Amino acid sequence: MTTSSDWAVEAHGLVKVFGDNRAVDGVDLSVRAGTVYGVLGPNGAGKTTTISMLATLLKPDGGTATIFGHDVRREQQIVRQLIGVTAQFASVDERLSATENLVIFSRLLGLSRSEAKRKSAELLEEFGLTDAAKRPLSKFSGGMRRRLDLAASLIAQPPLIFLDEPTTGLDPRTRAQMWDTIRRLVATGSTVLLTTQYLDEADQLADRIAVIDRGRVVAEGTADELKASVGESSLQLRLADRADMEDARRAITSVLGVESVVSPEGTRVTAPMRNPDTVAELLVTFREAGIHLTELSVQKPTLDEVFLTLTGHGVDDEKSGSDEDAAEAERVSA
Repeated sequence: MTTSSDWAVEAHGLVKVFGDNRAVDGVDLSVRAGTVYGVLGPNGAGKTTTISMLATLLKPDGGTATIFGHDVRREQQIVRQLIGVTAQFASVDERLSATENLVIFSRLLGLSRSEAKRKSAELLEEFGLTDAAKRPLSKFSGGMRRRLDLAASLIAQPPLIFLDEPTTGLDPRTRAQMWDTIRRLVATGSTVLLTTQYLDEADQLADRIAVIDRGRVVAEGTADELKASVGESSLQLRLADRADMEDARRAITSVLGVESVVSPEGTRVTAPMRNPDTVAELLVTFREAGIHLTELSVQKPTLDEVFLTLTGHGVDDEKSGSDEDAAEAERVSA
């Protein structure tokens, strides 16, 4: 067994069909080792089904995939030793305490009793759950359960971790804690493949992002590359004196060669920024004309605008989720 491949995940043309529904319709993914890779899309887009195939929980109906060079069909046992999976729904037992859950998982993975207790204590400390170690999970908050579920997936310290919407339903503070944990995992050598429907999460965490919709990857790249693909950045200026607005707009047209838009309150003006080098020239022109600014900023397109442009709908739009439901049903029946 080896993890020497530069690529943690390579998938080509993955397909999964449930009845008449092509839940995953030719997905290609390449995830470099030691990075966070985000798969962004709405509910029902095919994210969970894709993860399930890569994690050997579902058999692909078409295409190929490898984990650190090992085929997910022919080398399932090796692949399972290389991965950890945290699904959308916690796999822990609510009747047991946090410590008891982690010890059981550790023992199932072959650790001795003493090793299991030591590893459990380390993970509870890492995830800020030491004070609640003996508390039944029925008394845990949703955020605490998600952290414990992630801790359980890390017992074997796998080089590749699948996180399927790990912060869904969490409060902002707990989400931020999970983000910090994910960053630490990568900093210590793990690779993370993260599915999410949160645009800010993909923007904050992912080195590269695949935008998936209706079972297909519709775009792939860094957050900045995706934003640049849908339009220009905009220059936003707030004037100290609204009486200078017309002079400011004429200067923008003359120097930047673009038309500008005035905000409803009449003190802010926005213009496309096609050439960043001309901004300094514009500021010199303002100074010579006696036009004073109280604020200047450059606004890139957002991932929300990217998704809307690529798919024709927002990432928060409700979808049927039939492929995710079918995937869950097939895993249960198996």
